[in-house]
Amino acid sequence: MMPISSDQLLSALNWRYATKKFDPAKKIPAATWAALEQSLILAPSSFGLEPWKFVIVTDPAVKQKLSAASWNQTQPADCSHLVVFAFKKDLGPEAADQLIARTVAARGGTAAALDGYKGMILQSLAGAKAGGYLDTWQSRQVYIALGQFMTAAALLGVDTCPMEGIAPAQYDELLGLAGTPYTTLCACAAGHRAADDKYAAATKVRLPAAEVIKRV
Repeated sequence: MMPISSDQLLSALNWRYATKKFDPAKKIPAATWAALEQSLILAPSSFGLEPWKFVIVTDPAVKQKLSAASWNQTQPADCSHLVVFAFKKDLGPEAADQLIARTVAARGGTAAALDGYKGMILQSLAGAKAGGYLDTWQSRQVYIALGQFMTAAALLGVDTCPMEGIAPAQYDELLGLAGTPYTTLCACAAGHRAADDKYAAATKVRLPAAEVIKRV
């Protein structure tokens, strides 16, 4: 693999911003979108449990309804693709069983050889459930996938806008997640910025490095 340069990375990250206004006429090419879907699939998660579901919305009617369920923000309606990030609630021992089965299928070997690893997973899940933070832990994994998706999009010249200003329960109803183990956490609109989005040229506002970077 040929790595990109430091300048290319920083150029893409400086180009990226939370797009407020998308051009609804500009759609993400199929090959580009396929790569972005893979960036979601390849996202890392604690133990590799992947406690998530990514709902890709392109239907204009559904996007319009989701816009109304997003404090009437226009990004869901006008973007090319809307990704809804959902996490799996109350993750149980079956998640460890599924991971071990996937690992054996992909890498060979036996499930018995992974008993120690499985035991670690089960202990962590049980501890989190007893401590009352199991869903919090799993929802945090979703933000890892969101960050990877946004970075990948920037590198491919695709605009994004992460969104927590939404009504998760309404999203669940509209997307058929209600009554399932999954629930909406956040969303991310993806597409191409409108030519008149004034925020595209706005100077980034960030804390100085000395305040956020500590060297030891």
